[in-house]
Amino acid sequence: MSVEIRVLGENDAAVLDNVSAGVFDFAIDPDMARRFLADPAHHIVVALDEGIVVGMASGNDYLHPDKPVSFWVNEMGVAPTHQRRGIGKQLLRRILDLAESLGREEVWLGSVVDYVAARELFRSLDGEVESFVLYTYMLGDKGKAE
Repeated sequence: MSVEIRVLGENDAAVLDNVSAGVFDFAIDPDMARRFLADPAHHIVVALDEGIVVGMASGNDYLHPDKPVSFWVNEMGVAPTHQRRGIGKQLLRRILDLAESLGREEVWLGSVVDYVAARELFRSLDGEVESFVLYTYMLGDKGKAE
């Protein structure tokens, strides 16, 4: 099986019209896809199998007043039908290469502790494991107690 690994640009929103189940958490919102792709600080790499998106890695430039611009890998996903075939590793390599080509010196990403396959992937490309605790806050109506 051969997939094409491709960095999407501003004019590639139509590529996200045909996505396998399980790649993203939710259905693609066409307006949000166009906004994401038009923003030069947001990046996405996809894996295509015969024109169907079967994997993705997304990230963004991370700005802070006292540090050089770094890169945050926000999410990765591979369709269940295409897992354990090296696609995740190809996506991660490509987004790391993209970050380096943008002049970023550091890339961050996180994983749920129990997601062993993801952690094995990240270690396989020599990622340095750091311990930290993540807190999530749901804002607006989603964060209010019933």
